[in-house]
Amino acid sequence: RMSGVREKALQYLREVPRLTHGNIRNLPGTRTPKKRGYGQNGKERGWGASARQKLHFGPLGYESGSTPIQRKTAFERSYNYGIHSVRQFPPLSLYQLQLAIDTNRLDVTKPIDMAALCGTGVFFLDPSKNQFGFNLSSDGMDLFKAKVHLEVQWADEQAIAAVERNGGKITTSYYDIHSVIAASDAFKFLKSGQPIPRRLTPPGNLLEYYINPANRGYLADPVMVEKEKEVLAQKYGYSISDKLDDRLLSFKKDPRQIFYGLEPGWIVSVQDKTIYKPKEADVKQIYTT
Repeated sequence: RMSGVREKALQYLREVPRLTHGNIRNLPGTRTPKKRGYGQNGKERGWGASARQKLHFGPLGYESGSTPIQRKTAFERSYNYGIHSVRQFPPLSLYQLQLAIDTNRLDVTKPIDMAALCGTGVFFLDPSKNQFGFNLSSDGMDLFKAKVHLEVQWADEQAIAAVERNGGKITTSYYDIHSVIAASDAFKFLKSGQPIPRRLTPPGNLLEYYINPANRGYLADPVMVEKEKEVLAQKYGYSISDKLDDRLLSFKKDPRQIFYGLEPGWIVSVQDKTIYKPKEADVKQIYTT
């Protein structure tokens, strides 16, 4: 009898197919149930729709949907978005300028630019705080009596009128961040032995300001600047007959130039009191174009 059972078992093994995934995939316990989805049977995401359950709020942070609230809500930038990259122009009042002249910190027989203002030890610029120059304000315009050849980076209409009323000249010019670093501390920069960089042109959002003759932009047409001077004189009721000294008018600065009398690309040795000028034509072209 045992031999017959063994023979039947062996015969059965010979006849049945080989064990494969297809043979065991439908056996009980081989399939795990799927999680509740987002479709017809899972739209409530586990929170039933009965009236009793609707009386209670979900846990803190539950938004009753698949899309987070910060993605469903329209994006609106903060009012101070990008404040770290906005160009800053610290104010310089006419009262402070007159006080610096009266205390012999500024020489009116020479042009006054960013290097001269920062060289007084009273006015400072910090390039690390995106400070790109001085904003000449009209505070103390009634007390301002000096005749100066002034170069600032920003100025309002009343400040321009106060300077030109005394027979002075004012120009607004743009300095890029590398030029500000060089002009804000000229002695430190020249002592480092670096070549004087060329001043870059203003960016697109400031180009309109510096080509406007009403702002006395350094890129404006000189003929239009003279016409705007007459218009401003008629508006504020003063005469522009007084002229600057010829010595002041002899000082001119190229739009690529940072310091008066020093060209871009020159190296100034403070210790040796020597100026090294480039001789290669390619180097000269880089600093002049």
